[in-house]
Amino acid sequence: MSEAKRYILTLSCADAHGIVAAVSGFLAKHGGFIIESTQFGDPYTNRFFMRVDFSASDQTPDQATLTERFGNEIAAPYAMDWQLRDRACKQRVVIMVSKYEHCLNDLLHRYRVGSLPIEIPAVISNHEDLRSIVEWHGVPFHYLPVTKDTKAEQEAKVWKLIEECNADVVVLARYMQILSSQLSQKLAGRAINIHHSFLPSFKGAKPYHQAYERGVKLIGATAHYVTDDLDEGPIIDQEAVRVSHAQNPDELVAMGRDIESVVLARALKYHAEHRVLMNGNKTVVFK
Repeated sequence: MSEAKRYILTLSCADAHGIVAAVSGFLAKHGGFIIESTQFGDPYTNRFFMRVDFSASDQTPDQATLTERFGNEIAAPYAMDWQLRDRACKQRVVIMVSKYEHCLNDLLHRYRVGSLPIEIPAVISNHEDLRSIVEWHGVPFHYLPVTKDTKAEQEAKVWKLIEECNADVVVLARYMQILSSQLSQKLAGRAINIHHSFLPSFKGAKPYHQAYERGVKLIGATAHYVTDDLDEGPIIDQEAVRVSHAQNPDELVAMGRDIESVVLARALKYHAEHRVLMNGNKTVVFK
């Protein structure tokens, strides 16, 4: 007996009475069996958010018909922003990286063992250093060097590759170049970056060494969507750990790399499982 087809329905709209009943009633009428349902009403923005993981039955129409009916019967009356996705379709992820390999290694390993519901059609780097690691995992590696004078030309090649790969999301796994405003806008809502949580206090080179000099008691990392405002995009996930005066800068760096890897992988997993919904400059994350 084949496994039942599963879908992920995500939606947001102005908060109102009866939304949950309308959605669950529609799914019941069309033979859908709800496996997981989470919702949140934001009293400050007056927006309602919902994610439903459900399986189909013999009574459930095909995805195109189901989408059309939901749009007409439920989404339109509530003016919803919504999507219905086949849960079996994996997100296609293009990774961008420079020389730091910890986040890339972690993502490639999780991809290889199947713990992330993604496909990786390409890794793009402005350095050759990590080619062997990427190709060992069977992933195409694309070397696209960049200088101040060639940034526009290089980003045009990056965008072309992203389109050719039919990428759903781009992950900046310690890609040490600032994306232009034009590329950031093209990737709005589908580019994820990772940085140490010291920002904006410790910008520039060696942030962990700067933190050591200031005697910080917490270090961490933040994963967020890329926007025109550098490191100011909507936050997806964060993590922090306590440190003490006895830990030297090298130990802080090692701890920081571990946290960055975990936070980035977790944020990508939330995104790939369609658990992240935009709420203005913030996110709603159904964990």
